[in-house]
This record gives sequence, C-alpha cells and structure tokens, in this order.
Amino acid sequence: MKKRIFGIETEYGLLIKNDAEFPFDSAEVANKVKNHVFSKNQGVLDLHYRANDEPPGNGGFLLNGGRLYLDMGHLEYASPECSNLVDLVTYDRAGDTLVQDAVEELGWSEHVSFIKNNVDLETNATFGCHENYLVGRGFPFDERDNLKLLSSFLTTRQIFCGAGRIGSCDPHPFQDWDGVTPYESQPDEQVNFQLSQRADHIPNEFYRWVQYNRAIVNTRDEPLSDPSKYRRIHLLVGDSTMSEFATAMKMGTTTLMLEIMQLGVAKREWILADSVFAMRSISRDPDFKWQVKLASGKSSNALELQLDILKTCKQHLAGKNRETDWILEGWESVLTDLPKGPEAVIGRVDWASKYWMLTEFKNEEGLEWNDPWLKSLDLEYHNLNKKTGLFWGLEASGDGYRKTTDEAVKFAKANPPRGTRAHGRGELIKQLINQYSHMSYLIDWIGFRLSKTDEPFLMLDPFISYKEDVIEHLKQFDSLPYEKNKSDSDMNDPEPRGK
Repeated sequence: MKKRIFGIETEYGLLIKNDAEFPFDSAEVANKVKNHVFSKNQGVLDLHYRANDEPPGNGGFLLNGGRLYLDMGHLEYASPECSNLVDLVTYDRAGDTLVQDAVEELGWSEHVSFIKNNVDLETNATFGCHENYLVGRGFPFDERDNLKLLSSFLTTRQIFCGAGRIGSCDPHPFQDWDGVTPYESQPDEQVNFQLSQRADHIPNEFYRWVQYNRAIVNTRDEPLSDPSKYRRIHLLVGDSTMSEFATAMKMGTTTLMLEIMQLGVAKREWILADSVFAMRSISRDPDFKWQVKLASGKSSNALELQLDILKTCKQHLAGKNRETDWILEGWESVLTDLPKGPEAVIGRVDWASKYWMLTEFKNEEGLEWNDPWLKSLDLEYHNLNKKTGLFWGLEASGDGYRKTTDEAVKFAKANPPRGTRAHGRGELIKQLINQYSHMSYLIDWIGFRLSKTDEPFLMLDPFISYKEDVIEHLKQFDSLPYEKNKSDSDMNDPEPRGK
C-alpha cells in the first residue's frame, strides 16, 4: 500500500470512589457519560440495532467521524480513519478528552475516574486496545509463515510499547478450536512488575474471534471497505498507551513491518519457536534481558530481533516519505536507549516511565511491590484526569514527548480528519445535527441510509473523502415533509458490524 489508513479502538476502565453519596454504579456511569456526549450535539446516536448486544442508543457516530459506544459494559471510543500518525495520535487523544470533559461537565470528577489501561488489578479482568491497519487484498496474510513473522514482531515490540503493570495473572486458555497447540506451560512465579498488560491474557498465536480466544494475530477477515481491494488487519494484542510517542511507535513500526512483509523481504529467521510463551517471558523478565528462542533453535533476544527488523525496514523503506523516516528515526532512538535503563526512555515508553515512578516511590516509602498503595498508583498513571493522573506530570514537566498539540486535540473533538472517508462521515453527522435532525438514518463505517426509501450510500474506499458527494446526496431531502426521527424496523441491520 502506497498510502496508509490507521485506526485505534480504546476500551476504558472505570473507577468509582467508595462514596455513599454517589448513587450510580459503573454501568450507569458509562451509559450516562455516553449519553451526555450525544446530548451536547457532539454526534448522533444509533437508531438501529448494530448487533444483538448493540440496541438503538447503545452508541453512535461523532462529529469527528469516530464512534463512542458501550461494549460489554465498557465505554469504548473508536477513532475515525486516519491517513497519518499525527492525525491518529490527535484523534486518539480527542476521544480521551471527550470522555474526561463529559465527566467534568457532569460534576463527577471527584467521584469517577476513567482509566486508559487494559487490566483490573483486583479481578484481573482485561479490556482491549484494538489496532486497525488497511492493507491491499493481495497482502500475504493467509500464509502461515507470514502470520508467524507478524506474530514475532508483535511479541517483541512490547519492549517499547508496553504499558507496564504490577503483578500477573494466569488465566486458563481455551483450547484452540483450529487445533493449534496451546502455549508452552509456565510454572507459577512471583511477578513484581511486567512490561505488558495484555501478555498474560493472550493464549494463542492465531485466532479469528476477539472475545472468546484472544490471539497475538487476529485472523478475522472483516475489511469494512471494498473486500475486492482491501483487507483490515485488526490486532488486539497491544496495550493502551498514554505517551504520544509510544502510540505513534506502536502503530508506525507495525505498519512498516506490514510493508516489508508485503515486499517479501521480511526474514524467516525472525520466527519464534513459541510466540505466546515468548510474549509472557519477555513481559515478566525482571532483568530486562528479554531472551527468546527462535524456530531455528538459535537463541536471541527481543532487542536484537527488533534491531534486525529495523535494519531491514531502513534498507527497503528509508527515504520513502517524511513519516516513514520519522518512524525509522524514532524506532532507532528508542531501541538504542532501552539498554541504558528505564530512565533513558522516560516519557517515550510507558512501562519504563511507570516503572521508574513506582520504583522511586516504593523505595522512599519502604513498600513491597504488592502493596495496595503501589497498585493504586499503577492505575493512577492511566487516569484521564490531568489534575490527578500521574502520566500528565511528565508532559507538564516537558519529559512527555508530544506529537500533537492541545489546540489540535480540541479541534479534533468536533471535526473529522481530511484525506479519508471520515471527512464525509463527519459532514453527514454535522448535517444530521444541524439541518436534517428530523430524518431517520442508518450509519455504518462503510456507508449510510436515510429513510427507508433512500438507496444505501456506500463509502467503500477509505481513501476518498466523499464530503461533496454526501452534501449533494442530502439535497434531495430538502423538500421532503417533516418526518419524526425514529427507529425504522425496515432499516435495521441484523448482522453484527465492526466497531
């Protein structure tokens, strides 16, 4: 692919202070925050079923072209389709800001905290951060060795894009229904701190479905675009990241890996003997040596593997465009600095920033790693509230790398990115709020339909804006009589759709 399309879906954790005066539970808070956003005309709620567990009003599309909705009890934000990393980071932050603004506008900031992480440290329940990458239909995704190459990259990239956590979890994995051997068993061990929040919750290397058997590489084929031209790589193995640098590196390096796979220059020597075992052992290594065993039988480590992948990317992709060169430069800088210790990558790598903060506090207070005080600070690192969240102190002091600006994030809350179909979708939402609020509608990522007599308006190419086409399409409804906005059974979409 000469062009890029990125997207991030974030499921937020939620903390409610044990306060008898606050009357709502977590499910009620999530629902009320979602409804508050739409009551401020920042989007339009769905009028139709998107799936059996997504009834009308469960969520909707936003002015910025993204989505806000409830997913299995979590408030979730899906960014609009973005064509570059600056937009992606900006619109990811815009979702965080929309949620936190709603909490403050409701007057709940003293009672409610939304946490951008991936694990409940008390119950070890996990929730995801999903990455989306558009590739051509000809991408060699169905070849087993290519899946293993991608798996090896994703397993080892956690050394610079893990979010970090105290403790561990040993869930019992499902037996892979496709007959894939479950990961190599590991003995119970005391884990004080580890690199990744998702590593303990990934029982398989490959699998199709998201909810029932998480895998390093999700093989489901749901393009949300023209299926004859495109495929969407949908990954759920990564952590939610607070650092803008970490977010950009997580997405940017992965897209370069996909590009060298497409070119056929990714090396089979990178394939790991057991990616699931390696993911957990890398994450849990207290000495940060990150040793791995390759499928060839040779020994290596995650840093060496990433450096070789970087070298190959530089050989074949350097000079392609400014964004690619920025990714290569940032990738090399963080891999060069990681051996110097966590202090060398503070503000750029979330696990290292958190580890440094918690270690300093633990030593000052004479605490053990399993102390509830430290666990509470672990969660506080991810708090969206800039007055209390620990990460925000890094940005305030200048230690947190910025790729966007507060002004750009503010703009992105209510305006779609240009250069993708999100531009046209955002224009549709704006028109439905301002001029066509009386109309029924059905909106999805791939198009929309207005009233049961309207032909579906398809937006199958993510690289096309569609804005002017949307405006022209709406003109036909200017002279129609008023129709009360309602859920129309003839318009309902009974099939589950992508988020």
